[in-house]
Amino acid sequence: MSALVSAAALRLVDPNRPSAAPGHARPAAEAGRARPAAEPPARAGREPGRRDPEELRQLAERAGRELEGAPALEIARWAAETFGDRFCVTSSMADGVLAHLVSRVAPGVDVVFLDTGLHFPETLRVRDEVARRLPVNVRSIRPRLTVGQQDGEYGPRLFNRSPDECCQLRKVEPLERALTGYDAWAAGLRRDESPTRANTPVVSFDARRGRVKVNPIAAWRQADVDAYVARYDVPVNELFKRGYGSIGCWPCTRRTKAGEDPRAGRWAMFEKTECGLHV
Repeated sequence: MSALVSAAALRLVDPNRPSAAPGHARPAAEAGRARPAAEPPARAGREPGRRDPEELRQLAERAGRELEGAPALEIARWAAETFGDRFCVTSSMADGVLAHLVSRVAPGVDVVFLDTGLHFPETLRVRDEVARRLPVNVRSIRPRLTVGQQDGEYGPRLFNRSPDECCQLRKVEPLERALTGYDAWAAGLRRDESPTRANTPVVSFDARRGRVKVNPIAAWRQADVDAYVARYDVPVNELFKRGYGSIGCWPCTRRTKAGEDPRAGRWAMFEKTECGLHV
C-alpha cells in the first residue's frame, strides 16, 4: 500500500457553539468514484440534507445481511461510498485502527473523539498521533460542562456516585451533538470484547439516534487487531502494555487481572459494563 500522507489538523470543538457542519472537501477514495446524487429539499423539522430515518433503517437492514462475513475494508468502503461526507468514524483512541482502516477508502474522513476531560494522558497522545499521522479530520468534542462546573452543579466525583449520570453528561450527550450532520457512524466494537458485544452486527440501524451504525471490525479478534497494528504501524495506547485490557476515563478504569474479561476493569465497583454509547 502506498504511504499515507500525513494530514488533518486537530479541532477542539467549543461545546457552547454549534460544531462546523460536516461536508468538508474529501478526496475520493478512488479516481472517478461517482459523487452521491443531490439530496431532495429537507422536510419540515428534518435536518437539512439528512435521509429519511425509514430509508436509513431499510438500508441498514439490507446491508447488515449482505455484508455479514465481508472483509472489514469492504464494509468501510460500502459506508464511505453510500454516505459520503455524511459518514464519520468514532474513536475512543485506545488505538488508531478504525481511523486508519476507514482512511484507506475515505481519506479526510471525520473522526469523532469524545474528550470527556477525564482521559488518561496516554489516550490524548494517541488522539494527537492519529491527527498528525493519518489523513483524517479529528473532531475533539467536549461536554457542555467542564469537570469543575459539573462538580459545582452535581457535586464532586459524580463518577463515584452515579457513573451512568456522569457518562450521560460527558459521553452520551456530546455524541448526540457530534452526530448532527451525519447519516451514519462507525464504531470499533468487536464481538470478542465481552458477552454484551457478542452479537454486534456489522451494520445496523441505531433507532435511538435515527442513524446507521457501522461496525467494520465486529468479527475481528484481538489477534487480528494486533496483526493490523504491526503491519501498518498504527498508534496504540501505551496503557495496554501496563495491564489495562480496556481503556476509558481514568476514574473508572483499572488494570485487569489474568483471566478476566478485557472490560472487567471498567466501572469495576458497579454493575455497569457500557458507558451508554452502544446500548
